Amino acid sequence: MDTTLVILAAGLSSRFGSGSPKQVAAVGRNGEIIADYSVFDAIRAGFTKIVYVIREDLKEAFVENVSSKIKVDGVEVVLAFQKMDDVPQGFSAVEREKPWGTAHALWAARHVVNEPMMMIHGDDFYGADVYGTVNNFLRDPSNGEFDYAMGGYRLENTLSPMGGVSRGVCVVKDGLMTDMRETHKIRMYPDGIAYPDPADEEQERLIYLPGSSIVSMGAFAFKPSIFGEIEKDFVEFLGKNPQNPKTELWMTGVVSKLLTSGKATMKVLETTGKWFGVTYQEDKPAVVAAIADLVEQGVYPDKLF
Repeated sequence: MDTTLVILAAGLSSRFGSGSPKQVAAVGRNGEIIADYSVFDAIRAGFTKIVYVIREDLKEAFVENVSSKIKVDGVEVVLAFQKMDDVPQGFSAVEREKPWGTAHALWAARHVVNEPMMMIHGDDFYGADVYGTVNNFLRDPSNGEFDYAMGGYRLENTLSPMGGVSRGVCVVKDGLMTDMRETHKIRMYPDGIAYPDPADEEQERLIYLPGSSIVSMGAFAFKPSIFGEIEKDFVEFLGKNPQNPKTELWMTGVVSKLLTSGKATMKVLETTGKWFGVTYQEDKPAVVAAIADLVEQGVYPDKLF
């Protein structure tokens, strides 16, 4: 069975180099970006297709600097484009500075993905283990079209020392996710991990979370059925926000709705791996050092491709 890795990598900048999208910030010794390590891990875990979701105006630079390097026998590399005017029939795009959100980004891959898929973010390093675990799940013939999964990370392994982060905080029962809530500005405080209470206008009151809380880093395992569900939610979203240029449709919201309705199940594939990524520009030196350490340990070759 073929399986696909879908990498959400639509940056906001229109060029590489100074002011470039964080997804293309070099972190490896030979100019590798974080997504290169994700691709390397996915291929050795058995994924047979790599799909990058990018902005169309970044195509030439992205091909030259990223996707053209992936030349592995038996592995197909495809680009999909997240476009502002890509909306369901009956709707028209509004002027926006930012894309429509993570759910819309995955939906942009619907024309090129017809097989079970793993979705990740281009600026997150997930660790090698999760790819094998997810790929085994995707290849399991006992799973139906609405049996999904998620690589679950311990919250304490996903924080940035440079500031607050957004995480999908999960409720898990008997190995299955029952709910997930997008939570913002989570960070380490002197007395624990917490985030400002959204109901507190001054945001001085903190809500604390256990470090062992399972959170989503956007590493989902889906079947092609997810595209139809995203479109349904997108139609509803556009109906409620016809002229709002800032609201976004998040995958966490789509997933939560499917779980609440009972239409889908989501198995939590827990990993003890440590996440790292470039949430802030100041994160980059730590990521470079972590990658170098993994190369020294022999986890990755000095040059990936």
